[in-house]
Amino acid sequence: RRIAQVGQGMEGAVQIAGTVYEQQGGHGFARPRRRNLTPHPSLLTRKMTAKDKLPRMMPSTSAQNFTARESWRIFGIMAEFVEATERLKPIRPAVSIFGSARTKPDHPYYAKTERIARLLSDAGFAVISGGGPGIMEAANKGAYFGKSPSVGLNIQLPMEQQANPYQDISQTFQHFFARKFMFVKFAAAYVVMPGGFGTLAELLEAMTLIQTGKSRKIPVILVHEPFWRGLIDWFKDRLVDEKMINPEDLDLVQVIDEPEKVVDAIFNHYQTRGFLPLPEEHELMLNL
Repeated sequence: RRIAQVGQGMEGAVQIAGTVYEQQGGHGFARPRRRNLTPHPSLLTRKMTAKDKLPRMMPSTSAQNFTARESWRIFGIMAEFVEATERLKPIRPAVSIFGSARTKPDHPYYAKTERIARLLSDAGFAVISGGGPGIMEAANKGAYFGKSPSVGLNIQLPMEQQANPYQDISQTFQHFFARKFMFVKFAAAYVVMPGGFGTLAELLEAMTLIQTGKSRKIPVILVHEPFWRGLIDWFKDRLVDEKMINPEDLDLVQVIDEPEKVVDAIFNHYQTRGFLPLPEEHELMLNL
């Protein structure tokens, strides 16, 4: 009965669309073609199964070949995880720095990022960035001339991403999810500079993993308060007020502007323990 009602509703929608088309003089969109929307009688007397709902079609040879290629790609993904894990395991402790690929070398964000990375490197932290231009280059450059390794996790993209020359260790990925996994796995802290969608994706993924207990709690530091103020206010005014998150979830991030205080905040977080993951955190990281 419910299926019959749905079918009648869809038929009514087609009729309305046709009326609108005629009122507009046949302009704006193609007129929908009437179809028989009445369900097969056998479906009216029983609950539809998943098999009923899936389209019935014979896969073409090209579709079959594509499916086979998709399956074999799993081995390439596995190889990315294995290779990157083996290459990066000596670099701890490390700090991942994120920010826009579009920031120019003469921008204040670039200079501040370079300063933060140099302080971290001289303090004994390897610095991990996305390996590209902009803020990523500034992070690698600061660490490159410091005492600890500069690490670039490069990604193959059709635009923007070209590896910068300031990398002691450079690892290239084809898949974003494998690359993002390495940012989290090896980081003792996140430093997030102003950036776009990619930067926000890294920030929100880190916050989600920590909030849900899928990752150990590490410092997540937002740099340059005027840039992040609107986002933090939105977290408070929308997410907290509408009970989408708990008020204490805002404590997952800190907003700090001075490079020296960024380094101090990371040391303060670990003052009662070592920088390396604890045994129980090792188990947690295996299930990221």
